[in-house]
Amino acid sequence: MARPRGTGSLYQRKDSAVWWIKYHRNGRSFRESTRTEDKRIATRILGKRLAEISTNTFVGPTHDRITVGELADDLFRDYRINGRKTTDDVQTRWRLHIEPFFGSRRVMEVTSDLVAKYVDHRQSEQASNATINREMAALKRMFRIGMFATPPKVFRLPKFPKLTEDNIRTGFLEDAQYRKLIAYCPDLWFQTIVEMGRTYGWRISELINLKVGQIDVAARTIRLEPGTTKNKDGREVTMTANIHTLLTQCVAGKSTDSSVLTRPDGKPVRDFRETWANACRSAGVPGLLFHDLRRTAARNLRRAGIAEGVIMKIGGWRTRSVFERYAIVSQTDIADALKKLEMQ
Repeated sequence: MARPRGTGSLYQRKDSAVWWIKYHRNGRSFRESTRTEDKRIATRILGKRLAEISTNTFVGPTHDRITVGELADDLFRDYRINGRKTTDDVQTRWRLHIEPFFGSRRVMEVTSDLVAKYVDHRQSEQASNATINREMAALKRMFRIGMFATPPKVFRLPKFPKLTEDNIRTGFLEDAQYRKLIAYCPDLWFQTIVEMGRTYGWRISELINLKVGQIDVAARTIRLEPGTTKNKDGREVTMTANIHTLLTQCVAGKSTDSSVLTRPDGKPVRDFRETWANACRSAGVPGLLFHDLRRTAARNLRRAGIAEGVIMKIGGWRTRSVFERYAIVSQTDIADALKKLEMQ
C-alpha cells in the first residue's frame, strides 16, 4: 500500500537488504540509507526526519558525513577569534596525537567507548594523566562548539573522562646546576632567559615575547602589559644587578618593537627545546623542565624572606591554591630545617 503524500517512503535496493528512506523538503528530494535491515527501525528513522522537517530542525544526511577534523577546524577558529594564547599548544596536540586517532572519523562514530579506547591507547604510549586530560579538554571543546553551531554538527556529547593527575612536578634548579647549565650555552639570550626564569618564575611565553619597549634600563624595571600574560594581569618587576647587566646588552641598538631575546644572527628566540634539553643533560638534570624554574624562583624568593603575596604577584600566581601546588620546599630545605632544630 502506498504511503500518504507527504509522509515519505521506504524502499530496498535490489543488491541489498538495507532499507532506504525518501522524503522531500522545500521541493527537494532526499534519499538516505538507514543502515538497517529492520523495517520498524527504518520507519522510525523516517518519522524522525519528517519531524525535523516539520519543526524546522532538519539538518539532513550530510550531518552523517561530518568528521572530527571539521570540528577541529572550528576549534582553531574559535581560539583565534578569542585570542587564546594556547592556540599553538592545542594545534600541536591535535596534529601529534588526536588527529591520527580521530581526525578522519565521522562525528557520529565517536562514542564514549571510543574515547575510552583513545585514553587507553595514550596510556600505552606512556602519556601522563595531565597530558591526556589536556587532550580530552580539547576534544570536548570541539564537540561543544559543534553542538552550538548553526546548523548543529553534533547532536550527542560522548563522555570525556578526567583522570587523576598524580604527576605533580618536584624539580628544582640548584645553584651548581645553574652554573653548569649556563656554561653549556653561553649565548646572551640563553643566559638571560634562564636567569629571568629562575629569578621571577615567568613562563616561557612571557619571556620570549618580551619587546624592547617593555624594558626600562634607566629605571631598572620590566613590564608585562595587561592581557599579555596567561591570567591577563599586568606585572612590573625591578631588575636585579645581574639581570640589569644582561638586559642592557640584549636591548642595545634595537628598536622599541624588537624582540628582547634574539639569537646571534638577530632572529627572535622562539623554540629552544633542543638547546634546553642538551644543556640540562650537560648539567646533570636531564628531566628538568623550563617550567620548573617557576618553582625554583618561588622557593628562592621565599628563602629571601619575601611575603607569599608578593611572590604570587611577581610570578603571576592568581590564587593561593595554584601557588601551593608548586610544593616549593625541596629536600635541601627540609634538611636545613632539621639541622637548625638539632642546634637548638
